[in-house]
Amino acid sequence: LQEVTASSRHYVDRLFDLDPQKVLQGVIDMKNAVIGNNKQKANLIVLGAVPRLLYLLQQESSSTELRTECAVVLGSLAMGTENNVKSLLDCHIIPALLQGLLSPDLKFIEACLRCLRTIFISPVTPEDLLYSDATVISHLMALLSRSRYTQEYICQIFSHCCKGPDHQTILFNHGAIQNIAHLLVSTSYKVQMQALKCFSVLAFENPQVSVTLVNVLVDGELLPQIFIKMLQRDKPIEMQLTSAKCLTSMCRAGAIRTDDSCIVLKTLPCLVRMCSKERLLEERVEGAETLAYLIEMDVELQRIASITDHLIVMLADYFKYPSSVSAITDIKRLDHDLKHAHELRQAAFKLYASLGANDEDIRKKIIETENMMDRVVNGLSESSIKVRLAAVRCLHSLSRSVQQLRTSFQDHAVWKPLMKVLQNAPNEILVVASSTLCNLLLEFSPSKEPILESGAIELLCSLTQSENLALRVNGIWALMNMAFQAEQKIKSDILRGLSTEQLFQLLSDSDVNVLMKTLGLLRNLLSTRPHIDHIMSTHGKQIMQAVTLILEGEHNIEVKEQTLCILANIADGTTAKELIMTNDDILQKIKYYMSHSNAKLQLAAMFCISNLIWNEEEGSQERQDKLRDMGIVDILHKLSQSSDPNLCDK
Repeated sequence: LQEVTASSRHYVDRLFDLDPQKVLQGVIDMKNAVIGNNKQKANLIVLGAVPRLLYLLQQESSSTELRTECAVVLGSLAMGTENNVKSLLDCHIIPALLQGLLSPDLKFIEACLRCLRTIFISPVTPEDLLYSDATVISHLMALLSRSRYTQEYICQIFSHCCKGPDHQTILFNHGAIQNIAHLLVSTSYKVQMQALKCFSVLAFENPQVSVTLVNVLVDGELLPQIFIKMLQRDKPIEMQLTSAKCLTSMCRAGAIRTDDSCIVLKTLPCLVRMCSKERLLEERVEGAETLAYLIEMDVELQRIASITDHLIVMLADYFKYPSSVSAITDIKRLDHDLKHAHELRQAAFKLYASLGANDEDIRKKIIETENMMDRVVNGLSESSIKVRLAAVRCLHSLSRSVQQLRTSFQDHAVWKPLMKVLQNAPNEILVVASSTLCNLLLEFSPSKEPILESGAIELLCSLTQSENLALRVNGIWALMNMAFQAEQKIKSDILRGLSTEQLFQLLSDSDVNVLMKTLGLLRNLLSTRPHIDHIMSTHGKQIMQAVTLILEGEHNIEVKEQTLCILANIADGTTAKELIMTNDDILQKIKYYMSHSNAKLQLAAMFCISNLIWNEEEGSQERQDKLRDMGIVDILHKLSQSSDPNLCDK
């Protein structure tokens, strides 16, 4: 290092010369020495060039030419490695450059902006540094009119530093849309592109921006029309893709209808074109991910996409050919593509998940694509967490199909890798994987048995204790599916695994979804007589307590109806019905709900009564007498006059 730095030391020494002309010449020589030379850049940083350059840049006494050359050298140093950028940030380069933007000299301003641009596009620079002083954004907006370079660099800074709704709001409130819109028709391609990228990040998941964009006029033309022109096949790929992203965001935010021709006939086909194996890897990735987002919530768009340009088959190439046809001759490109092939797999899984979200025929087509199930199963154990998540999403989407659960899912024993994924995965993956497990546990799914044998009950019971709401819902939902028409041993295992304490915890959960699924689980546990009697003989007291708790609480109609249905199941037991007959409090509640204003609750309460009074069952006479004494018959007489035919019949 000493030898190398010794040869570079004279560059730094000259920055301290007393003759300003020699200092300027020193900076110019340094500029020429560092261009494209990462080693030289690192040496000069180690030798302390940065603080001196920043000092000269900020000195009022420095000539404008010297200050401009300093900004150029700093920009060149920032072009090197991420460590270079960290060193520059540590020397507080950003405040110095922002201060420089107040200068009247345009060339100096452009040099400062170019350097700021290079620093802000580096992944090591925190975006918030741009927003720490409110006057910066408004000053940058004012500089947009100065030259095509200020336009290009400022738009690039905005598009890189706009991360999330807070930043979008700041830029929106500072007039970003009005200030940037006219740049879309600039004569400079670079300015057009950076302005377009700004809109694509401003509109992403932002209804406020999207709704505003629809009505913006530029030279008498509406913005969506300008975006559509930029989608045309004769435009550069980058421009087609970015304008498709703008229109996609506007559509997802509800600013453009999903059946609008600009989506169906322009945006969607453009994105499908990006998935072709003629395109470069990053274009294929971005095309597929944007298309997945566009069609995610709309069945009609899913159907259209699935029959455009053989998309489903085209996506199979994402697993086979990481490099585009045109890149095969380029060794560097091939190497890059092999390293990034996992991004293609992730994008393909995401798009398959969106395509198969609703339509049974599309799911069938996806699964019949060569080796599809093997690919998904392999995806579940990839090292990249993003690929694993996308593969689980794809599997979840396909698991909505009854037909596939019975066939492909069974043939490939999908449940094995899925159970493996569920062991200590991050929450993001757990939520989707546990939703998939819910589907694999439906009563018609052949995977149900092996899943049980692999310790699923314990796993699901632990999910019901999660802080994460979606995981609690999925845990209890999967148990509910598991208990449906299950044998007694499984039901007992579930109750043992959950513990009475946890059951009460779930029944008093603040989320109505958790409560409904827990009641659904209880209802499934308490079905078929021997099971009802067995469970009530071991857990009767606690279950009756829970039922009382809910019927007395402030709950909606659905919750109360589900609870009364549980009571009706208990009333159907042979010995279990005694737990109702000896509990006057519960009997009074049933009576109360028979006269309720809501017909659903009245019907459910009458089910309880009818299950208690069957003539052919032992003790029916005593039960009928007790209910008669309570005035139940009078209520039944009154209900037989009801205008509701269902109530009347019952």
